[in-house]
Amino acid sequence: MTDIDKIAWIHLVDGRVLSTRSRGKDVYYLPGGKREAGESDLDTLVREIREELDVTVDPASAVLFGVFTAPAHGHPDGVQVRMTCYSAGYTGTLTASAEIEELAWLTYDDRPRVSPVDQLIFDRLW
Repeated sequence: MTDIDKIAWIHLVDGRVLSTRSRGKDVYYLPGGKREAGESDLDTLVREIREELDVTVDPASAVLFGVFTAPAHGHPDGVQVRMTCYSAGYTGTLTASAEIEELAWLTYDDRPRVSPVDQLIFDRLW
């Protein structure tokens, strides 16, 4: 079994969670990404959110939401994603950047439109 180690940001406002769709992808993902060598969870969170959404996450405000594991969308059988999720405050204006084509505010009704690991997170959010 292969695991992909990812960190994600949970940003919930008025019953909707911020989600992203990368260029060429057909599902939505919570913002975040893969850890680089030597990075802590919060280092990864801050870097990935700055790259994808052009805002600065406040690491001092970060709260662990949970760790979720599911089959990795778009990967061969046996590949799993392990998603460590944090909520946190931020400064700046949310803007799709880097590989992000679209920002979306999703509700539980959008669950079929997100990756398998995000579906588990949606089940916990609502």
